[in-house]
Amino acid sequence: MPDHAGLATNATVALRLAEAFRRHGVTLTFGQSLPSAFHLASPHVGIDQKVYRQENAGGTMADGYARISRKVGVVTAQNGPAATLLVPPLAEALKASIPIVALVQEVTRDATDRNAFQELDHVGMFAPVAKWVRRIDRADRLDDYVDMAFTAATSGRPGPAVLLAPADLLTEAAAPLSSLLRPRALSLGRVPLDRVLADPAAIAAAADALAAARYPLVVAGGGVHLSDAAAELATLQETAHLPVGTTVMGKGAADETHPLTLGVIGYVMGQGSRTQALRPMVDRADVVLLVGNRTNQNGTDSWKLFQPGTRFIHLDMDPMEVGRNYEAMRLVGDAKLTLAALAEALASRDLSARQAARAGIEAEIAEGIAAWRRTIAGLATRDAPLPRPERLMAELDSLLRPEDIVVADASYSSIWIANYLTAKRAGQRFLTPRGIAGLGWGLPMAIGARIAAEEAGSGARVVCLCGDGGFAHSWAELETLRRLELPVTTIVLNNGILGYQKHAEEVKFGEHTKAVHFTAVDHAAIARACGVEGVRVERSAEIRGALAAALDAKHPVLIDMVTDPDAKPPISVFAGHYPEPF
Repeated sequence: MPDHAGLATNATVALRLAEAFRRHGVTLTFGQSLPSAFHLASPHVGIDQKVYRQENAGGTMADGYARISRKVGVVTAQNGPAATLLVPPLAEALKASIPIVALVQEVTRDATDRNAFQELDHVGMFAPVAKWVRRIDRADRLDDYVDMAFTAATSGRPGPAVLLAPADLLTEAAAPLSSLLRPRALSLGRVPLDRVLADPAAIAAAADALAAARYPLVVAGGGVHLSDAAAELATLQETAHLPVGTTVMGKGAADETHPLTLGVIGYVMGQGSRTQALRPMVDRADVVLLVGNRTNQNGTDSWKLFQPGTRFIHLDMDPMEVGRNYEAMRLVGDAKLTLAALAEALASRDLSARQAARAGIEAEIAEGIAAWRRTIAGLATRDAPLPRPERLMAELDSLLRPEDIVVADASYSSIWIANYLTAKRAGQRFLTPRGIAGLGWGLPMAIGARIAAEEAGSGARVVCLCGDGGFAHSWAELETLRRLELPVTTIVLNNGILGYQKHAEEVKFGEHTKAVHFTAVDHAAIARACGVEGVRVERSAEIRGALAAALDAKHPVLIDMVTDPDAKPPISVFAGHYPEPF
């Protein structure tokens, strides 16, 4: 095999490809066997292969890795079925702006368009779910195309890029550079690739609007995390005395122990939510600063969250997102740079009115959160015959540290986390697949997050919360946890139903389909069969001990927690349709 410098005469295109990936900071890939030539060459340049079990899990692992590392997540796949199963995780990455490069092997060039085994139109298939899709056909253009893929993934609004490589090209002898090209040396594998400051005139106008507003409000989305702008948001919050709420994906962008932080707002503000009593603060907001926020359906409670007279300032890297759903003063640029500039601009304005209003705002937020704690106190402490998720979340919240990472599956799991766990510092990470919200993505996303945390030398513990419906999509990755010896605590809320589907059908149609009920499953036994410690919890009094032991363990642990099937998180649209348990 060629040496690390790649100077041997038997160097292949696969080795050159691995070298190019390494130049962009890639230290590991999520992949199975194919493209074998690439995976055999990669260790020679210091790239490790993290092998997943299910072909639809690799892309989600790369997603979780990218969210925590803020590097490009790399996933590989073979042509045909493995490639098709990359479509859902890439769709999530596209909607949620996660930088991923997918390297997909194709059939050999001489077999193209001849109905070769597992041949598909990958360009057409990936086009709707990726920012950029190209095929490398010439060995001497390899660095060109790799650089384009990483630039697409990390520049502007981040997202997935797909690089297609014919199998026979990978085993060719490496080619010298074309006479038209120059050697490439830059590393482009971190996000954001380019930090662009919004127009200074627009920043000044936004500062004027916020300083003059009577009831300003900041709503931070996931773009704050992508830009690593939590510190700048905290400075703006403190300097200008601004209340801050977040979307579900933006949770953790603001410190939820700060007296000016509301918590998560949007479609999860029903009774039992942290922010239900703070709805009047949202209703009367006259100027709302949206930061890294897609103003999507969930984040705006189906676009009913704000009043008709509310004015908006919208800061986002993507000019097409700014003003998409709410006409707004435009701040097109990087959140980190622009928030810092906005805070500086506000510091030179007269903020006496904001400062005078601060004590009242803090008191209103404090009373709203106190009212929430009083509302949920019974459920969060009682020993119910069937354990309640509220009790679990209260116990987990008391055990989590500010640096810990919490990953949720889609559906109810994301909402339990959004409302019942506390972001104990600005920038704490809560990962939720809210791009297209696919079931089964919690565990593989947690695996990617755990690998990123370990690579960074972080002391963060990783907790994954799944429903039993979603977890059934990713059981196989328990073996991955065991094989990679990843100390992830996986909690399965085992209520025997597809909760969100059942309850939403009842609200909408007055009845539910038969698809929502499962037979009983012992997930702890499944975990033990895979060599993972499995603990079954059937009584509320057992919850804290099981959680504490799992969090302290140096190995993966699964807690199969039997829960009340009637438990519902505080989704706004459910209000009035079910008896409240409080």
